[in-house]
Amino acid sequence: MSNYDIGSLSSYDAPYSIDDYYVSTYDSTDVFEFDLFNTSDINLALTPSGGDADLTLYMDNGDGYFDPSTDTYVASSIRGGTADDSINIADQGAGTYFAQVSYYSSSSSYVDYDLNLSATSGYTASNLLPTETNVGSLDSDLTYYGAVGNSDTTDTYYFNLGLYEGVNITLSGLSSDADIRLVQDYNNNAIVDDYEVQQSSTFGSTTSESMSTDFSGNYFVQVYQYSGDTNYTLGFDHFTTTYA
Repeated sequence: MSNYDIGSLSSYDAPYSIDDYYVSTYDSTDVFEFDLFNTSDINLALTPSGGDADLTLYMDNGDGYFDPSTDTYVASSIRGGTADDSINIADQGAGTYFAQVSYYSSSSSYVDYDLNLSATSGYTASNLLPTETNVGSLDSDLTYYGAVGNSDTTDTYYFNLGLYEGVNITLSGLSSDADIRLVQDYNNNAIVDDYEVQQSSTFGSTTSESMSTDFSGNYFVQVYQYSGDTNYTLGFDHFTTTYA
C-alpha cells in the first residue's frame, strides 16, 4: 500500500489532480490523505485505463493513520470494467479523510489511473467530470432514470452530437429540487472550468428543468441536487437540423 498526503481541500481552491499513477497485483492500493477545515461536499473522480480499479472514501478516527478496519467508512464506487468511478457526497464535516484507490482486475498486472478530488459548497454540481454514464453518439430519443441526494449529489452523462443534429434535454419526475447543466470540457482535463458551462436550468422546487442545443460536439450533462433527495427522469429528445 502506498500513502500520499495531498494537504487540504477547500471550496475556494481548484480541484486537486493526480495523473498517471497505477495500482497493481504487487501494490494493490493507493491512499490519498486530505483535510477539510469546513463542512463541504466531497467530490472524487477516478478514471482507470487498461483495467478495473475501485474507489472508497474513509474518515479518520482521530489517530492520524489509515486503517480501514477502524476508520469510518463514508462511501464507495465499484463500477466494473474501465468505467469511471466517482463519489459525490454532501455535507461532510471538518476532519481528515482518506481516498483509497484499489486494484480489481486487468489484462496485465496493473491499472493506470487519474484521480481528481475537490470540495464544493453552495448547492452546486460537482466540478469534476467523470463519465458515469456514456450515452455515446446521440442519434435517437433516449430516457434515463436516476436519483440524486445527500449520498450522491451529482450524476454525469456524456454524449456526442453530430453535424445536423440537436437535442432537447428535460429533467422531470422530481420530488425535491434538482437542477441540470450542460458542459463542454474544451481542455479535456475532466474538470468544469467556468467558461465551459454552456447552459443551465435551475427552476425551484419540483418544477421540471429543460435546455436545448443544436451545435455539434462532445457534451456532459450534470443532474445535481439542490435540496433533499429525489428520483428523476432525464430525457434526450433528438432532432435533426438543416445546418451544421
